[in-house]
Amino acid sequence: MKLKEMDDTILGLLGIEFKETSDEKVVATMPVDSRTHQPFGLLHGGASVVLAESVASIGTWNLIDQATETAAGLEINANHIRGKQSGTVTATGTPVHKGRTTMVWDVRITDEEGKLICISRCTVAVIRKN
Repeated sequence: MKLKEMDDTILGLLGIEFKETSDEKVVATMPVDSRTHQPFGLLHGGASVVLAESVASIGTWNLIDQATETAAGLEINANHIRGKQSGTVTATGTPVHKGRTTMVWDVRITDEEGKLICISRCTVAVIRKN
């Protein structure tokens, strides 16, 4: 799967854009607007979790043999530190563990001023394709 094909997924629906992908870091942005708000006008914690898991999954996918393997979220936790009503958030993911069958990522979501919005840890399964 190429990144541009992701427009027809939840990534496109929420406006998530990947800015950097390397073996040691993945960076993506997401707008804070009506698509990502909870009913009270703040960034929805679930949207932050989608962003965090997407960063970890793409980071894992970048590190595996894409012809024979795929990546899927296995476990995620998130602490929502600060609310946000508008603008853009940036998620930066770094691998904590690069295993053969699982990878663990630390993902920090910040606002335009670098203030921490959410911190997450995501375990991604590496799955052999049939």
